[in-house]
Amino acid sequence: MQNDKKNRSPLKNPLLIFLVISVVATVILNMVMLSMQTTKTQEISYSDFLQMLNEDKIDKVILEGDRLTIYEKIDESSIEVDSETSSLMSALGIDADEVVEKAKNNSRNVYYTGYIYDDRLLEMLDEKGVDYSTPIQNDNPILDFVLTWILPLVVIYLLFFLLTRSMSKRMGGSGGGIMGIGQSNAKLYSVENATGVTFADVAGQEEAKESLDEIVDYLHNPSKYHAIGAKQPKGALLVGPPGTGKTLLAKAVAGEAKVPFFSLSGSEFVEMFVGVGASRVRDLFKQASAKAPCIIFIDEIDAIGKSRDNQISSNDEREQTLNQLLSEMDGFDSSKGLVILAATNRPEVLDKALLRPGRFDRRIIVEKPDLKGREDILKVHIKNVKTEPDINLHEMALATSGTAGADLANMVNEAALRAVRCGRKTVTQEDLMEAIEVIIAGKEKKDRILSEKEKRIVSFHEVGHALATAVQKHTQPVHKITIVPRTMGSLGYTMQMPEEEEHYLMSKDEILDQITVFLAGRAAEELVFNIKTTGAANDIERATSLARNMITQYGMSDKFGMAGLESIQNKYLDGRSVSNCSEETKTDVDKEIVDLLKKCYDKAMNILKENRDALDEISEFLINKETITGDQFMEIFDRVKESREEKSDNAESDEE
Repeated sequence: MQNDKKNRSPLKNPLLIFLVISVVATVILNMVMLSMQTTKTQEISYSDFLQMLNEDKIDKVILEGDRLTIYEKIDESSIEVDSETSSLMSALGIDADEVVEKAKNNSRNVYYTGYIYDDRLLEMLDEKGVDYSTPIQNDNPILDFVLTWILPLVVIYLLFFLLTRSMSKRMGGSGGGIMGIGQSNAKLYSVENATGVTFADVAGQEEAKESLDEIVDYLHNPSKYHAIGAKQPKGALLVGPPGTGKTLLAKAVAGEAKVPFFSLSGSEFVEMFVGVGASRVRDLFKQASAKAPCIIFIDEIDAIGKSRDNQISSNDEREQTLNQLLSEMDGFDSSKGLVILAATNRPEVLDKALLRPGRFDRRIIVEKPDLKGREDILKVHIKNVKTEPDINLHEMALATSGTAGADLANMVNEAALRAVRCGRKTVTQEDLMEAIEVIIAGKEKKDRILSEKEKRIVSFHEVGHALATAVQKHTQPVHKITIVPRTMGSLGYTMQMPEEEEHYLMSKDEILDQITVFLAGRAAEELVFNIKTTGAANDIERATSLARNMITQYGMSDKFGMAGLESIQNKYLDGRSVSNCSEETKTDVDKEIVDLLKKCYDKAMNILKENRDALDEISEFLINKETITGDQFMEIFDRVKESREEKSDNAESDEE
């Protein structure tokens, strides 16, 4: 202990640093004040003083022992205030005499000279009418010392202490004061204060759980791996879209392994001061090494792990933090049981040095769940919700294709809230299905009343989609049709739901049929009302996107064949397409997209013309009911179709 005290540097004591800085600031303050007091006076000789006195240029003299302070006479007429200005200043509450006096003092020159004993000096001052006086010496050296040195020192010390304490809080310093800004602020879950999450709380990600279960087993039984010569992976990178449960999986690993868990976000390393992030990385690994075996989890690691190749958007602080992270990952001993988990939904922007084996040895893909995964996730989230015994989670899973775990949790909670609003104590199947529509399309806008004309247009538009779905082979069946406006902007929608597990491949015929379904709404408007409305905007956008993907990415173009003309960036976020072709080729692509959409539109128009009787009858039924189920739709469609076929058969028999 004594050696530690001897070796401890005094510069590491923040109180001593505050004191030194305060003393230096006080000295500088006193020097500045002294210079301000002395810069206004100018030294002259005693003979010059007498000459000024004889020339009547002196207004006032102060006799201070061996020193004379001389105030030069000024032209008072130049700074006099007239009566109008004086009255205006009085109205504003300003003392005109005080202002004039301050102006005189600021404009006059002040001199000083040494006092030479002269018994005629006072007589000469009286003859010239010069005011003279001697200041009363009432000095208290102790009070002067306190006011000049002690008080400023205390004030500066307190101000500096409060300022640095506020800065450290904003910058996340856990140590308090300016010396804490480089310390890690990772949230620590100890063995006693666990995350409260295990693999039982994670569903729909069986492959990811299997990969992480091996890390848990290593932390529990490292000896059996050492016996065969296997080494623990230093790090695992969780990659996937937002809401799929990457952070939840990391917490579940810590809960299963029952080891300390350090959790923080990548953005918490980056600060405006260069070097702070690197210092926090060092402190984080130092703390983790002391508590090994343990797990470090860095969420959104792309905040500090972006590639260093792009010099245009380079950032010294971020790059130093990344370099320190790479160094620490190389330096720690994995045999101690220190595991690094990280999560990102932008793996394409990460630095290649961060992803190489020996740092993040394992990449774990956390995709959106399939049908069984969605059903398992719903079971996890609904186990704490009171429900009716006849709820069908399989039906809900079928209707939520393409959703992530967070979306499903939100839907279950929305269903519970709806049950409470309706005054029920349990959640019904109706609540669950309505929750899906609320999350996807928004709440019903009961106060938005459509005119009769608009209501008819929307009705025929939606039935047009439904008929194109029913007639074609490669489409999913209609589940529901509604013309009740929703808060997310839709005036109505046609909901489709697969009868079995969704498939992961789409043929060219399936894509063309889907584009035809999108365009059938606009075709119904033109066929029945001979107008074009803005209601088809979203349909046209989706149809155009699907047609473009067919030509540029899926190799389904008659003209370009299997050439890949576009590639996907940010696969797990917006999925933005980036062109890989020339401007001339882009023009040809646009022409082919237009031709493809026209063919699908003509097909939709022909379908509706052939089924005009069904279009009219179903639309009138929808106008009255506002919402119809897929079964009701198919019942009317089949009845009208059978009636049409009977009429056709009768007409043929009459001709015979």
